[in-house]
Amino acid sequence: MPGLPGINHQRAIKAFEKAGFRVTKQGKHVTMTNGTRIITIPRANPINAFTMAGIVNDSGPSVEEFKKLL
Repeated sequence: MPGLPGINHQRAIKAFEKAGFRVTKQGKHVTMTNGTRIITIPRANPINAFTMAGIVNDSGPSVEEFKKLL
């Protein structure tokens, strides 16, 4: 089970921006990159906890580090 609740996509985008990611493309999903990794965030409110945990795992930092950015 993920230790991360479902969160609003706008909060997730702001947290990833704090982690050094920038928005590269927007549509039904928001694509972000930090130059090395590319992540895709669905525009859903809230984003499912399992989906959000997968995005955080793909981005690099641990769930605990990501929670501090929220």
